[in-house]
Amino acid sequence: MTLHNRSRYGRYAGGPDPLAPPVDLAEALEAIAEDVMEGYSPRHALQEFLRRGGRNRDGLDNLARRVQQRRSELLGRHRLDGTLNEVRKLLDTAVLEERKQLARDAMMDNNDRAFREMQLQNLPQSTAAAVNELASYDWQSSSAREAYERIKDLLGREVLDQRFAGMKQALENATDEDREAVSEMLRDLNELLGKHRLGEDTEADFQEFMAKHGDYFPENPQSVEELVDALAKRAAAAQRMLQSMSPEQREELMRLSAQAFGSADLMAQLNQLDDSLRALRPGEDWSGSERFGGQEGLGLGDGTGVLQDIAELDELSEQLSQQYNGSTLDDLDLDALARQLGQNAAVTARTLAEIERAMQDGGYLRRGADGDLRLSPQAMRRLGKSLLRDTAKQLSGRQGGRDTRVAGAAGEQTGSSRQWEFGDAEPWDVTRTITNAIRRTMADGGDPGGGLRLAVGDIEVTETEARTQAAVVLLADVSFSMAAEGRWVPMKRTALALHHLVSTRFRGDRLQLITFGRYAQSMDIGELTALPAFREQGTNLHHGLLLAGRFFRQHPSMQPVLLVVTDGEPTAHLLGDGESWFCWPPDPETIRVTAAELDRLGRAGTQATFFRLGDDPGLERFVRRLARRIDGRVVAPDTGDLGAAVVGEYLRAHFRGRYYDDDWASGI
Repeated sequence: MTLHNRSRYGRYAGGPDPLAPPVDLAEALEAIAEDVMEGYSPRHALQEFLRRGGRNRDGLDNLARRVQQRRSELLGRHRLDGTLNEVRKLLDTAVLEERKQLARDAMMDNNDRAFREMQLQNLPQSTAAAVNELASYDWQSSSAREAYERIKDLLGREVLDQRFAGMKQALENATDEDREAVSEMLRDLNELLGKHRLGEDTEADFQEFMAKHGDYFPENPQSVEELVDALAKRAAAAQRMLQSMSPEQREELMRLSAQAFGSADLMAQLNQLDDSLRALRPGEDWSGSERFGGQEGLGLGDGTGVLQDIAELDELSEQLSQQYNGSTLDDLDLDALARQLGQNAAVTARTLAEIERAMQDGGYLRRGADGDLRLSPQAMRRLGKSLLRDTAKQLSGRQGGRDTRVAGAAGEQTGSSRQWEFGDAEPWDVTRTITNAIRRTMADGGDPGGGLRLAVGDIEVTETEARTQAAVVLLADVSFSMAAEGRWVPMKRTALALHHLVSTRFRGDRLQLITFGRYAQSMDIGELTALPAFREQGTNLHHGLLLAGRFFRQHPSMQPVLLVVTDGEPTAHLLGDGESWFCWPPDPETIRVTAAELDRLGRAGTQATFFRLGDDPGLERFVRRLARRIDGRVVAPDTGDLGAAVVGEYLRAHFRGRYYDDDWASGI
């Protein structure tokens, strides 16, 4: 006999799919960084991105909107008189069939016939009262008796379906033995919950109950607490359904419930169950109600299910709002979201949660000394690389002669190496390349002695130095006019791109970022990126030049390069006591000390470029005069071209006197 191994396949249900591709954080990081540079905190920026979503992905706001639409749809489609209408139809059928039988039965005593017809004719208008009055009626028609018995059966299945989803269908055409099994389950359940309320139940009690009655609980609870949770949610929804009915409907149903399966014991057991669940889960909404306005009638079980759906939608709405303390997207009930909005909505929410988790756990956000979240150096590097790539695209469109990435390939080696990138023409560092291949082979469990195969990631190239190292200062105007005129974020993007270029491609250089408003301040790239816009008057270029001079003096062997980005004339300067003097229009003393400090930098051989933003004639004249004093350059880029202009001038400073090509950027 041949045995065959058979495999069964299904949807993976063990948490995040281990085979799923890693979530792409590029769009999220760019959007978050953009908001951070606008002045928002990283936490707020992350929350805003998750709410907005991406270019091809819904965000939390859209999911929340769909949740509300689904809620409104349920309320607008249904009404809660389905069971009453079914009972009325069965009652009318029973009465009609009985009247037909009375008319056909020629052997019946006329007085008896007249009495019975009078009973049927004078039934109360209330459905519940009519059903109760006919409880002792001696039916002459078998079809009429069957229709009336179906009323009791329907009511029994409906009241059970209110507490145990699916009972209405499961007990259709049920036998007396089936109904007795349900009664036994209710007795055992009430006994278990009674012991649980007193703290006297054991795990064995629960296991014994589930072994005997587990088929009634498709939720497959794993503990008595999970069992209580499931039952309480359903029971509370049943109560909210009753509260949502009109007083007349509610009274009718309560009176009809006495006829459920023709058993008063059933209702007593259910009432005892409700009492236990209320005591065990008082936090459930036992008294709420909803306003239904549709045309589709619902029975007791289906109506309870709709109220459960509405409660689940309300929980999803709160989870999607993320407005409560300690909220994260890991709180989202993805199964509930799939039930209510479909599997695609759950996939979207899972992806957003992975983005949130990856941003916080993947090293892109970290807490500063003050406890606030900040963009990490890793995030800065990734963002800087992206911004530099954008800058490169702008530079690549300019005219030029050759690719300056190779302009030093034959020069003196610096002794350092870096990983090869597409387009690099520097010579390989063979030793480090082979070492990387050996380490990778051993890490993969291979034997280096059996031969090596190089991978692209193994290759490192030597860095060469065919230029003078530079000490570079980027002086960035942070007066409020920069933010008011839409130049705040482009200035920060420029600083990030330049910082990434210097730190990755020209690591022998030194870069200092200095901001100047009412005062000047040296900043690292993280501080500058997160710097909010201040409503503070003052453009203290004088203070900025003082800090730049100090930085240049710290690196006497390097070529000083000064890059000044500003949109206004100097309106402040530093006094001898360290205070800032502000005056508008510019005070002559402010102009004098600013020019004197610039002259001092010029005498030290500083290469200076001024980037003038805006078309103010006074600024244009002033910047042109400053540049002339130091034999510098003036560039007036559009705001969107600022990054390319600054990076281009930085490169020009390196290759001054050589054949410079702006198409250098095509290799980034």
